[in-house]
Amino acid sequence: MKIERICILGGSGFVGTYLVSQLAARGLAVRVLSRRREMAKELILLPTVEVVEADVHDEQELIRHFRGMDAVINLVGILHENKVGRVDLPGARRGDFQRVHIELPRKVIHACGESGVRRLLHMSALGANPNSRSAYQRSKGIAEALVREAGRHHVEHENWYLNGPKFIHGHGLDVTIFRPSVIFGRGDSFLSMFAGLLKAFPLLPLANAGARFAPVHVEDVARAYADSLDNPATYGQTYDLCGPKTYTLQELVNYVGEVIGKRRSIIPLGKWPSYFQAWALEFKPGKKLMTRDNYYAMTTDNVCSGGWPSVFAFPPAALEAIAPEYLRADTPRARYDAYRENARR
Repeated sequence: MKIERICILGGSGFVGTYLVSQLAARGLAVRVLSRRREMAKELILLPTVEVVEADVHDEQELIRHFRGMDAVINLVGILHENKVGRVDLPGARRGDFQRVHIELPRKVIHACGESGVRRLLHMSALGANPNSRSAYQRSKGIAEALVREAGRHHVEHENWYLNGPKFIHGHGLDVTIFRPSVIFGRGDSFLSMFAGLLKAFPLLPLANAGARFAPVHVEDVARAYADSLDNPATYGQTYDLCGPKTYTLQELVNYVGEVIGKRRSIIPLGKWPSYFQAWALEFKPGKKLMTRDNYYAMTTDNVCSGGWPSVFAFPPAALEAIAPEYLRADTPRARYDAYRENARR
């Protein structure tokens, strides 16, 4: 079946905005479910895009909005929990990772089955592991297992037609899972965060400075999703998405400093100083920069074991070819050049 109508959860987020734009450019009809319509105001202007206010955690709403769709894409994810709870204790309050990364995918899978949707694309992350010490990675790993199980049920369902009634359960989903390394691009919360810190502080103590990443460009991630929609070769597959080069965290921060003209002294912290920095930042009011769960996640290298998946017929962009364009855009010199250009001088 040709995919022409897609419902996206998380379409107003970082990756979602790029993906929706790419799908609209291909002439596909896209329904974006958003908690508040104004959060996706830049998408409303796209001619084939419909932004609908919805509570994505309400399964009945999901069923209603999935009806008539050819595919569903779940991009919803969080890096930090606002609530802290022990989900293994009776009566304990469930954490945000449990609600967003586990319960929501389970509802999405069920809603796809109830509404007749056969195609599901799911956003996971490198390092996802049900046995990880990091609650983030653990919840992502459990969600992957749920989605894969839905895909296995599809195989069993097909065998039922071919070989008799051996298996009659399952939702019949054609699933594809994506596991990107850290994603960079205009509007990111990774390189841009370090650019802000380097502008604010002359000295930067850096936790987990030796952690390794293979940053992947947001437009490449979005294109991988878009190219997968109609490709049966991607059904039942899990793809690790990495850029062409691996860096330590310290190398990335130094690079950002060079690009924005703010070369600072970086102090790499050892194991326990890194842990205590994460612990202190966890209780900092306002937007979280780091938590102990982030510390645990960064003890696992965020890199791919293989190269770029050959099923996607394009190479991933290099960090050095993209990052300077948007990191330098917020420097005084860049703003001055922009003013001159706007004034045609």
